[in-house]
Amino acid sequence: MKHLSDLTDLAVKHAGSTAVPNLEIHKLDQPTELIPLIYEPSVCLILQGEKRTIIGDKVLDYAAGSCLVIAAELSALGQVTRASPNEPFLALALTIDAPQLSEAMRKTPATTHDQGNQSFALQSASDLLIETWARLLTMLERPDEIQAIAPLYQQELLYRFLVGPMGPFLRQIGIADSDLARIRRTMDFIRKHHADRLEISEMAELAGMSRTTFHRRFKKVTGVSPLQYQKQFRLHEAKRCLVAREGNAASVAYRVGYESTSQFSREYRRLFGLPPLQDAAAARELAKVVSAF
Repeated sequence: MKHLSDLTDLAVKHAGSTAVPNLEIHKLDQPTELIPLIYEPSVCLILQGEKRTIIGDKVLDYAAGSCLVIAAELSALGQVTRASPNEPFLALALTIDAPQLSEAMRKTPATTHDQGNQSFALQSASDLLIETWARLLTMLERPDEIQAIAPLYQQELLYRFLVGPMGPFLRQIGIADSDLARIRRTMDFIRKHHADRLEISEMAELAGMSRTTFHRRFKKVTGVSPLQYQKQFRLHEAKRCLVAREGNAASVAYRVGYESTSQFSREYRRLFGLPPLQDAAAARELAKVVSAF
């Protein structure tokens, strides 16, 4: 039987590797401040250390042996709260591949249990989950087999989640007409049109809901209102452009939809803690010394 300790050496050895598609190994040698980020739909396992994630008004504190399941593209605050050079924070994250999830769902019994349109949750990793994570991580030791075998282990991992306590919750992603799927379609629309002036009625129509129902369910899924979600995505996209040196602060502000550079700078600093150019420079320096967050 594999234990978490059996995975830590492999995780340290291969931290930062992208050899297995959709799999990331996060390693950090020291605690961090709260860092704004955007989660992709994914399943994560903490191997060592502790972390805090804030989504909307929900605060999640979790440590080694905890699995975080994210079912939508969420804006959040993340903070590693325990890490050191001798015992770095270590976590595995698998981005959910829709075809793999659909195939895993096809092989599991259906359920009608309502998860209340949740988009994130925590669970303790079972022995079977740890075993499956271990098989997937071991693929990094056998790179010639990754293309043929890693997708099977990824599908098995999703299967383990589907037949466990997170099954009804995770199944929402793969059901085309679930409330979560309809909210995710509007989230995708917002991200693609983040620089435009959007109307709540337009998004509610896309989701097939009344304005009131849409606003309530969107906030339940994401933790924020639709327009707050748009603003946060604008600022994350602006940071990406600035870190990549794709323009100065003014040009990037206009590109992501701001008409006022002063408003852009004010809201950017409120989210990231520093003025745009200073924050981008700090992010580039951090990237040189941090393998991943």
